[in-house]
Order: sequence, then structure tokens, then C-alpha cells
Amino acid sequence: MNKREFLKKTAAASSFALLPNGTWAFSKKDKRLRTAHIGVGNMGGEDLQAISSHAQVDVVALCDVDANNLAAAHKLHPKAKTFSDYRVMLKEMKKKIDAVVVSTPDHTHAPASMMAMEMDKPVYCQKPLTHHVSEARAMKKMAEERGLVTQMGIQVHSFYDYKLATLLIQSGIIGKVSTVRAWSPKNWGYDGPPPEGTDPVPSSLDWNLWLGTSAERPYKKDVYHPGNWRKLLDYGCGTLGDMGVHIFDTPYNALALDVPRTITTNCRKPNGFGYPEQNMVTYEFPGTKYTADTLKWVWYDGIDADKQREDLMLPGGEPLHDQGAMFIGEKGRFYLPHFQKLPQLIIDGEFVDITNEILAQNLGEPVRDYAGESPKHYHQFVDACLGKAEVSAPFSYASKLTETILLGTIAGRFPNKTLHWDSANAKFVEEEANQYLDSPYREF
Repeated sequence: MNKREFLKKTAAASSFALLPNGTWAFSKKDKRLRTAHIGVGNMGGEDLQAISSHAQVDVVALCDVDANNLAAAHKLHPKAKTFSDYRVMLKEMKKKIDAVVVSTPDHTHAPASMMAMEMDKPVYCQKPLTHHVSEARAMKKMAEERGLVTQMGIQVHSFYDYKLATLLIQSGIIGKVSTVRAWSPKNWGYDGPPPEGTDPVPSSLDWNLWLGTSAERPYKKDVYHPGNWRKLLDYGCGTLGDMGVHIFDTPYNALALDVPRTITTNCRKPNGFGYPEQNMVTYEFPGTKYTADTLKWVWYDGIDADKQREDLMLPGGEPLHDQGAMFIGEKGRFYLPHFQKLPQLIIDGEFVDITNEILAQNLGEPVRDYAGESPKHYHQFVDACLGKAEVSAPFSYASKLTETILLGTIAGRFPNKTLHWDSANAKFVEEEANQYLDSPYREF
């Protein structure tokens, strides 16, 4: 089924039995949340541990295409029912689960989340929200129409040091921001040729279910599962989709940005299989009340991503943190290392301590220790489902951030060519780029 047809179908289905915004959370009569988890290995295991650490959560269903992952998770939650196919789990457990956690490779985020939301289940979905722009918009639409609690897994969004950075930027501590530079030296790219031949599928892995809605291809050991899928076009979103979502989040939120107008990616020629190993992505955003008339945003990843370029030179020759972001404004620069490090203010080429006096001057009062432990992003989702809190990264926000990220990965298919994004009509001016906004769904 064509992906666009699938999304239209699920969007149409959402027009029935709609719930007013917030109704679901407050209609619960009990005080516990029964969760189902799709993907419980690696990051999925961390998500499972964090969600289940909430005192009011009961894990009732576990799903993974890898039997080894499933067995390890089941050992921790022996009362939970286990599945290898999320479709079977959701249908069978529909009346026995209250919320769904999706922690699969990127290409399965939308299919699994959309099916759960069709059943009026709140969803916590790992980042980036989706693999394609069309999916991000469809997930936002369904979540809003059905009034569902949703949260994307960008845990740093709830850290106090990032909240502090947001407050200070919005206070005007460096004036209007004209440029943001962000970087990560991680290399979730692959410049080699596609693998040849095939290997026996491990007895513990259901390869068909791992591929899910993506195109069928032969299994090759150590190429796709368990970790290298991030490098590959059909399954992940490269370094930009992995670390970029985290590092973009605070500047994107602090500057109240929408989606960009233009995107240009400097990288190698596309090879049709993997993401480039080194990228420089330049975005141009329309201005907001916190920025100049136009905001320039430059992302670097791979080798030399943390090179001290002119805007990134630190006072006293201090080395640049390996990952982070720099805001360049009218009055100075604002340096935000990633992660769990307090932001730093640079005025006239010198560090200026962000003391309580400066906080009081810019925020109206001294602020408590923002570097301390933050409210748990996962628990925020649980509490919101129980009607006791609000989420900070719902799909309404996460979809726009994800769309921005994905536009950068699409621009990598057209090195050094500026693409113009028509947000109102969800398409590029350059027609040849529109084919990458979605792709066919395989029946599996």
C-alpha cells in the first residue's frame, strides 16, 4: 500500500469516535496505567526501565522481533504477555492496555504509533518521531483529533539546564539571535557499497517483522540489526536524525521556530543505500520575536564537526565540547554544550558567569539549581495519561522538529543544491525532491 494512501486511511478512521482534547486522561477511573512496549532492546530497554519505574505503571505487554531482547525484558516483567508482532499485540490486548511505548528503528515508528492511536491509546514514541515527513504530519493530525496524550523521546527537553537556556535566550540575554551553529562528531553514515549476498537469519530474529513496512531485502549479518540501521536510508535518519533531534531541540524551542524555508546540505553524492558520513546542513528559517528577520542555522556532523570555526572559537582557547550548539546574537554568544552542562555566556570575547545577579536581572529573580535533577520525561508522560500533568514534547511540537530534521536528510540527496520548502502545501518547489517525503508501505 502506498504510504500516502495508508496515512489517508488512518486519518479518515480518526474521524469516528473522536474524543475532546484531554478527555482520555480524565476518564480513567483507576489510578494505574497499563503499558504495552513495542521494541524492548537497547534504547527500548531503557525506555521500558524508565516508564516502569513509575509507581503507578503496570507493564502488561512486551513486543520485540528479536527473541533475545524479548526474553531479557520478560525476565524483568514476568507477568507481561509477550509478542513478536505489534499488530497482533495491539489487537489482542486492546482492552487490556492504556498506553503504548514505541522504541523501534525509525521506519516502524509511524506504522506502530498510528495503529495504537487508531485504538485511542496515548503514545510515547522515540525520536525522531517518524522516518518520513508525511508520517510526521499524519501523526500530529491524529493525536490532535483524538485528544491523545503523546510524547516524543527527547529526554533532554525536560532537563533543567536546557530549560534555563530557553528562559535566558527568551529573556534577551544576547539580544536577537541571527545564527545558530550545532554539531556532533557522531558518524551514523555509510559511504561504502551495498552489501552483496545473504546470510542465514538468526533463529532469534524474525527478519520479515524487522523489515516491517519497508521494502524486502536479504538479511546480512551486522549490517542492519541490531545497531547499524541508523546509517541506512531505508531505516534510520543518520546522525542528524539521531543526535540532531536532541541538540536542535533547545534552540528550536527557545527561538519558537517553525519549519525552515530553505535547506542546503553539503555532503558526498548519494549512493542510494547509506547516509553520508559527513554533512553540513544549512537551514534558513523565517524570523520570530527572538530572532533577526531571518535565522541561519548550520549543522555539522562527522569528522571535524567540533572544529573551532570562527563563530565557535571559545575564550582563552578553551576546547569546544564535542557536541553542542552556539547562539550568535546582537549582544554576544550563548554556548550550550550537550549534555548535562550549564550554558555559558560570552560577551566581547570573554566568558561571563551566569550568576544569580544575572539571572535576577534577566529573569526577574534568582533561579534554583537548574543543573539539578529534572522531572523525568518518562514520568511526565505517565502522569499526563493519569490526568495529573502535561507533557512538554507532544506530537504537535515533535512533528515540526522532526519535519525540520527530515528536510535536512532529504537535502542530502541533492548535495549543494538549495531546496525551497512550501510548508503550507507540504511539498518542495523542486519537484524532484518530493518523492522522498514518503515511500510505499510493504504488506508483511
